Amino acid sequence: MHDPIVVTGLGAVSPLGAGVATNWRRLVAGQSGIRTNTRFDVAGWKCSVAGLVPSIKDDSEGFDPETVMEPRDLRRNDLFIQYAMAAASEALQQAGWHPERSEERARTATLIGTGVGGVPAITAASETIRTSGIRRLSPFVVPSFLPNLAAGQIAIRFHFNGPAGSPTTACAASAQAIGDAMRLIRAGEADIALCGGAEACVDPVAIGGFTAAKALSFNFNDDPQRASRPFDRDHDGFVLSEGAAMLVIERLSHAERRGARPLAVLSGYGTTTDAHHVTAGWPDGREAARAMEIALSMAGIDPHQVGYVNAHATSTPVGDAAELAALEKFFGTAGGRVPVGSTKSATGHMLGAAGAIEAVFSVLAIQNQLLPPSLNIENAMPEAEGFDLLSSGARASDVEHVLSNAFGFGGVNAALVFSRQR
Repeated sequence: MHDPIVVTGLGAVSPLGAGVATNWRRLVAGQSGIRTNTRFDVAGWKCSVAGLVPSIKDDSEGFDPETVMEPRDLRRNDLFIQYAMAAASEALQQAGWHPERSEERARTATLIGTGVGGVPAITAASETIRTSGIRRLSPFVVPSFLPNLAAGQIAIRFHFNGPAGSPTTACAASAQAIGDAMRLIRAGEADIALCGGAEACVDPVAIGGFTAAKALSFNFNDDPQRASRPFDRDHDGFVLSEGAAMLVIERLSHAERRGARPLAVLSGYGTTTDAHHVTAGWPDGREAARAMEIALSMAGIDPHQVGYVNAHATSTPVGDAAELAALEKFFGTAGGRVPVGSTKSATGHMLGAAGAIEAVFSVLAIQNQLLPPSLNIENAMPEAEGFDLLSSGARASDVEHVLSNAFGFGGVNAALVFSRQR
């Protein structure tokens, strides 16, 4: 690539803590962000675990909302917007992108995906109507939960006038936001983009709905840190989590002109649709494999050049098996030599923000030449036989290219490739 698109800023808020450095340090140390759900009373609930972002009150490296927004604005914006603002501020700070000229602001895109937007705000508004009447609703209730308002509020805060968007493609949303931002830059519609995702729906409606769908882990309520176990024989569902992650991406020439340091190259993106089932992909992973093929083709590399796969693997038996089938189909006989892991084992499933936090971890794996561990793979599921699962701690590795997958309800598949900047 003559003028590749590079990553120049990262930001993260997750169940592991606030800030990229905290997230990475705790991830590679094998720590888990899964806890007993204290967001609401879960007595009598089938699922009582969740991946909650730690508060600064309980964790010195937790999330402090008052560093992100004024108290008045915190009251007016759902938690997913607050998390998005924190991750965006960190990514922009690292990238050194604070444009003052109108021409620069007009060429800055903002694309932030979310699976569901502000479900807690909707739930609270419904309760207000039930208990106090419709006249007690705040005029800010609708802007607090609209999915595109994470992008909207960030664009307002930082005065970005370029294209904005908010993919809402379930658990593929933030990977698609990154891919869409890449496309905008390649098409010449923007010079630089803030892209990623945010989610904050650890809420009775979301937990109840996923419980009804039998999608959540129920068997580890007494040992929460063992609940998220992608590729393990005893996995029984995902752990619902929250947080946000952001990347700043731009052409290398643009970064060099302003003295920004590239962290990695965003070299490939592919997306497909299963057109098969609302919640389950093809068992043989055919369209997921095709998304990977498109991404690697754009990156101009062969499967054997991939040094690490950060799998979507949520910890559901059906989903994990389908992704393994896709990886086997795509990598063929080389599959057993490619290290495969799932950082969801530490963070849980951040839904629409999952692709973005995993993109951040993929960039950090390249930067640090270190592959993060997959927790809780005590007995690999039969379908994982022959795969090099990262089940024994972090691994030093000369990794040149990382493939990061994200799949969502509705049959959406997205694959991103990050490469070392030479």
